[in-house]
Amino acid sequence: MVGSLFGVRIVLAPEATATALLFVLGGIALGTVSGLIPGLHANNMALLLAAGATAIPGPPRYVGAAMLAAGTVHTFLDVVPTLALGVPDPAMAATALPGHELVLAGRGREALRLSALGSGLAVVLAVPLAIPVTEAVTAIYPTLREHLSTVLAAVAVVLVTTEPSYRATVGAALALVASGGLGVATLDLQPGGLVAAGGMLAPLFAGLFGAPVLLEAMGGSGVPEQDDTTVAMSRSAVGGLALVGTLSGAVVGFIPGVSSAIAATGALLAVPYRYGARGFVVTTSGVNTANAVFALFALQALGSPRTGVLVAVEEAGVPLALPLLLASVALAAVAGFLLVLTLGDRYLRLVGRVDYTRLSLAVLGLLVVLSFVLAGGIGVGVFAVATVVGMVPQRFGARRATLMGVLLVPLIVGA
Repeated sequence: MVGSLFGVRIVLAPEATATALLFVLGGIALGTVSGLIPGLHANNMALLLAAGATAIPGPPRYVGAAMLAAGTVHTFLDVVPTLALGVPDPAMAATALPGHELVLAGRGREALRLSALGSGLAVVLAVPLAIPVTEAVTAIYPTLREHLSTVLAAVAVVLVTTEPSYRATVGAALALVASGGLGVATLDLQPGGLVAAGGMLAPLFAGLFGAPVLLEAMGGSGVPEQDDTTVAMSRSAVGGLALVGTLSGAVVGFIPGVSSAIAATGALLAVPYRYGARGFVVTTSGVNTANAVFALFALQALGSPRTGVLVAVEEAGVPLALPLLLASVALAAVAGFLLVLTLGDRYLRLVGRVDYTRLSLAVLGLLVVLSFVLAGGIGVGVFAVATVVGMVPQRFGARRATLMGVLLVPLIVGA
């Protein structure tokens, strides 16, 4: 069926539309599963999809739509294990402790909704901003790339020097240096995992941010009864923080080497202190999801993929059909928003009913297995060392965000 609207030729193909929708729904299902697994990064999931993409019957453009949908839903749902268990996807590491604090205060259901709003608004804001931001970043890209180390060094210094006490400042500096040294020593190691899509990020972040929380929680009372879903922030505050996250997500989409985790860490510096943990959750969720949109435009403008999902899309030989891919991201965003609200509440209730010591041991075991599958025996060793380093901030009363030195320091020194 062919028609026109305001001079624009519109072609309606019901059969092709239905096929594309089935692929997108399949991607949503995969992203839901991967997002709810503690410590699993979207990049690992995307590369697994790329490895099996050639075996999937159907046009490559539909396979690409499914992969984008899976990656987008993952960015919505990865907050659930972060909040319920304190075990983040690497992209959500910066919000692990603040979000977990809300859960322990009985405000986990509110935190889920704040995250869903941050991610959902990021997609809404990113689409109209994508073209002007692409033009602006393309213009300043050479200068920014040349001075990237200086910018990241400034972020690291501010993270350390803004601690509330001398003791915390010392702990932050130790955590930054120790995690940075760990990153320099391990990020380029060749993993010997059981899957080709493995890597060192999963054991590093599971050890730095997940295991310490689980170890500290052992013997405690676990997840308390959660209160109502009321969001204790104004609409304007949520919108403004989502915008900060969206613009930070644009940096991830265009600047090589800057991950969602690093951009989120930098974005936290722009969150007014009065918004506390709630502001962190909204902002970092926005960074993680906005990247899915901006990275598409960056691929079209600069010709190189900036996310693991888009690397997988390129490896699968998917044509860059921007309208289809953006539509898949939009549909996945709607699904992800609704899934966070439904599955997230159930996830929290389930965790609250289980003996937390046993649950912590089970999740620690899962993280060890995940480290081995993705990075082999060396991954298990890295996980163990990262766990020790990850306990430094808590001992000094410092923010865990300084553990992002694991990525900041290697980029600063050019490792």
